[in-house]
Amino acid sequence: MEAIVFEQLSKTYPGGKEAVKELNLSLEQGEVFGFLGPNGAGKTTTVKLLTGILSPSRGSCRVLGVDPAQHPEQVHSFSGVVTEHAQMYDHLTGMENLEFYAALFGLSRQQGTQRAKQLLEQLDLSDAAGQKLGAYSTGMRQKLSLARALLAQPKILFLDEPTSGMDPESVLRVNRMLRRLAKEEGVTLFLCTHQLRYAQEICTRYGLMEQGRLLACGTLEELQNRVSAGMKVQIRAKKVPPALGLALKADGIWEGNISREEEIPKLVRQLVELGGEIYSVSAQTPSLEEIYFALTGAQEVLL
Repeated sequence: MEAIVFEQLSKTYPGGKEAVKELNLSLEQGEVFGFLGPNGAGKTTTVKLLTGILSPSRGSCRVLGVDPAQHPEQVHSFSGVVTEHAQMYDHLTGMENLEFYAALFGLSRQQGTQRAKQLLEQLDLSDAAGQKLGAYSTGMRQKLSLARALLAQPKILFLDEPTSGMDPESVLRVNRMLRRLAKEEGVTLFLCTHQLRYAQEICTRYGLMEQGRLLACGTLEELQNRVSAGMKVQIRAKKVPPALGLALKADGIWEGNISREEEIPKLVRQLVELGGEIYSVSAQTPSLEEIYFALTGAQEVLL
C-alpha cells in the first residue's frame, strides 16, 4: 500500500487565496520525502490537509488508504507530527509531558513511562527528564516534541523543521534516528523545510514547491538530470595543455564539462600523458539548492 497519495489536491482559503494547487503525488512506505520550498509555498497547508485539520477545496489525499478529511481520527492513530515550534506544558517536566501524551495515545501508565524513558535516552534528554519544560532550550523542546510524536510508534511522521534550534551534535543524533526509523522500521517521513542543504543530507526523494504548485519531484539524481545534461569536473593542476578544452577558473583550478562520472579517469590519463601535473580532481553536480533556483527561474517553461 502506498503511504501517501495526492490526487489533484487543492486548497483555497476564504478570500480567494489558493494555497495548494492541484498536487499529484504518491509516496511509498519507508521513504524520507523532502517537501521543500520557501515560507508561503503551501507546505504547512498540505500537512494540515494530510492530517485532517483542513479539508480540500478540490481533489483528495489518502494516508495509508485513509481519507483524512473523512476519518481524521484514524490518520492521527498511526501518525506523528512535529511542528517547528513545540507546544507542550511548561509547568510539567519532560517526563511528565511524555507520560501525559502517552496516556492520550492509549498507552498504559507502565507502557508510557517505559516508552518515554527509551525516547529520552535516544534523544540525549535523560538528564533533563525531571526538569520543567519551561527551563528547556529551544533545541531541547524540539527534541521532546519529536519524542512525543514517536510515543505511539507511528507509521507516518510529519516533520516541520524538526531540527530547529538544535546544536550540530543534536542534529546528527536526530538524523541518525530518523534514517533508522525509515530504513529499519519502514516509517514514512514527510519532511517540510526551507533548508535545502539539510534536506539533501537526509531525504531520499524531493518535491519542490513554489506558490502552492509542485515544480518538480524526484531523487536528487533525477532532479540533477532535469536541470543539467551532464556534470562539471574541477581539477587542480599545473601545465594543463589547451588541447583538453579545460577553462581556468582560478589560480591552478581548471574546469570542464563531462557527460558522466566515468569519463574522469580518461581525462586524468590524457592530462598526465600530455605533461600535466594533477593535485586533486572533483566532480561537481548541481546541489539541491542550485536545482531549486534553476527550476524557479524556468518556472513558466517547466510547469
